[in-house]
Amino acid sequence: MYKHKFNKRVRYSETDKMGFLYYGNYPALYEIGRVEMIRSLGLSYQKMEDEMGIMLPVVNLEVRYLLPAYYDEELEIHTILDEMPGKIILFRHEVYNQEKTLINKATVKLFFTDTKTNKRISAPSSITDALKEYF
Repeated sequence: MYKHKFNKRVRYSETDKMGFLYYGNYPALYEIGRVEMIRSLGLSYQKMEDEMGIMLPVVNLEVRYLLPAYYDEELEIHTILDEMPGKIILFRHEVYNQEKTLINKATVKLFFTDTKTNKRISAPSSITDALKEYF
């Protein structure tokens, strides 16, 4: 298992009239978590796309809203890989509020695809090699 944490503060522009983080903004938190997890492995989405010719389209998203997040609250985004990626990479996300209470959880499934052919491919060795010690 590989787990990564990243903090982000809720901005005013991300809230609804009630002062809650708007429900449609949670997927952006998951993306932040994924991008920062990949970066923590010494890689980047930009390098995968521009240099390696790999895209990661989202094919499934499941979300569970438990409690609201509020304007100006600092959130801790946990991004977890429970399994070594193959042709699919499945991220599990947990979002905690300032009191360390779990307020949201989600799973996001993505496929590795070749940018030229749009066909599914296996996870690049740069990712699997970086993750080997955790699985």
